[in-house]
Amino acid sequence: MNNVLVPLPVVLPLLAAGLRLALGQRIIHVQRGISVAVMAAVVVIAAVLVYQTDQYGPQTMHPGGWPAPIAVMLVVDRLAALILLVSSVITLSVLIYAIGQGAADNDETTPLAIFHPSFLVLLAGVADAFMAGDLFNLYVAFEMLLTASYVLITLGGTPARVRAGMTYVVVNLLSSVVFLLAVALVYAATGTLTMAQIATRLEALPPDVRLVLQLSLLVAFGIKAAIYPLSAWLPDSYPTTPAPITAVFAGLLTKVGIYAIIRTQTLLFPGGGLTVLLLVAAAFTMLVGILGAVAQTDIKRMLSFTLVSHIGFMVFGIGLASREGIAGAIFYTAHHITVQTTLFLVTGLIERRGGSTSLERLGGLARVAPLVAVLFFIPAMNLSGIPPLSGFIGKLWLLRAGVAAGTPLAYALVGVALLTSLLTLYAICWVWNRAFWGDTGRLPERGQIIEGRRGLSGTGIVATAAPGSMAGTTAALIAFATAFTVAAGPLVAYIDRAAGELLDRAPYITAVMS
Repeated sequence: MNNVLVPLPVVLPLLAAGLRLALGQRIIHVQRGISVAVMAAVVVIAAVLVYQTDQYGPQTMHPGGWPAPIAVMLVVDRLAALILLVSSVITLSVLIYAIGQGAADNDETTPLAIFHPSFLVLLAGVADAFMAGDLFNLYVAFEMLLTASYVLITLGGTPARVRAGMTYVVVNLLSSVVFLLAVALVYAATGTLTMAQIATRLEALPPDVRLVLQLSLLVAFGIKAAIYPLSAWLPDSYPTTPAPITAVFAGLLTKVGIYAIIRTQTLLFPGGGLTVLLLVAAAFTMLVGILGAVAQTDIKRMLSFTLVSHIGFMVFGIGLASREGIAGAIFYTAHHITVQTTLFLVTGLIERRGGSTSLERLGGLARVAPLVAVLFFIPAMNLSGIPPLSGFIGKLWLLRAGVAAGTPLAYALVGVALLTSLLTLYAICWVWNRAFWGDTGRLPERGQIIEGRRGLSGTGIVATAAPGSMAGTTAALIAFATAFTVAAGPLVAYIDRAAGELLDRAPYITAVMS
């Protein structure tokens, strides 16, 4: 069904970014209002698309009225609509948090002037990636969001940020080259880049050709998703950036890679191809990530390693290639976007009051900042999978899918997933005991300039309580994550229908090619 709402999540942020750049430093409050209003509109549009895709099937947009495969198609099915809604809520929340932090740190000058346009372009790229109906448009979407992320990860120009940014840039340029080569191979083999048409033409290709194409795409997306052994770049890249940027990177950008894997594995390569490889990669991703997490003495680095380990849960569901496994992977992706983003925002609150994220320099935060303690505790327990929170629901769904598969490898993954959950709880408890209990003497005094700590623009920040907008936004995200538990029944049913639609493939192909 041709729907005029489909391109708006891409078009509106790009228009707002252009307007922000045109206005420069003038009327800063109006510019902030434009950014927030546009992103709030994207949230509303995404919510409408969730309803429409569930009621009427996949929604499409044929630019210029050209039919597929000539047109560069935008397609929204249940999966794309749900992830678009979650990502829009997350990016809106992070923007409000960043506005509060920038106002508190007096970061009103360059390079903060380019923060909002870059952030809006990032959102447009993410939305385009979720809705891309052909591989080249997906490549363009990745380059759009990556270009914006290159600016954001080095914002402020401090030596630590530039060093981390160089690693991030080099790795993602490599993944982009691999992806572009994979796109070229697919076009050479099938004569098209429209994914719905590729899905029908791949069946006529020899098995070894399909395997090469599948591996090429999987490697490209695996680097972006930080799947082991392609994940070594992530823990060193994220911890140096300010909390809002780290939050959106950790919570969202790796999930774009996971989304691309789900889309291509179900649409282009159905039937569970490379199941063994995906399950083995999931096991190593879980184990290596969580073992790295328990060895850390810095909260940001610990969360970066847990991010890697929990990517393994999503790959576990994808590798099972069953309806229950795919559904569990979708649920866990939506859950993890929200919880991981929230935890990194809370880490920003900890750093603001405690002067550091190093466990060797923190202690007694539960007494001097009880609100921060509560804001950390709830999403931390959710990440650990404590019932009845959404982390428990997602892990239980995946464990049931593994048991239902009944293979020795699937049973081994169930054991690895349980061990990873226990070690996640151990790492969280270790952080809680060191940062929130113990001696408060290591904390800086209120109003003290924190040596070595930098705000969004790279200038020094002051040890103080977080502004209400920062704490309030974090609390709102916790409430949003809690809604995954409160509304678990309808949400689980929707995701189950989304998984069934992915495995059926016919609704997507018909919507694009009709």
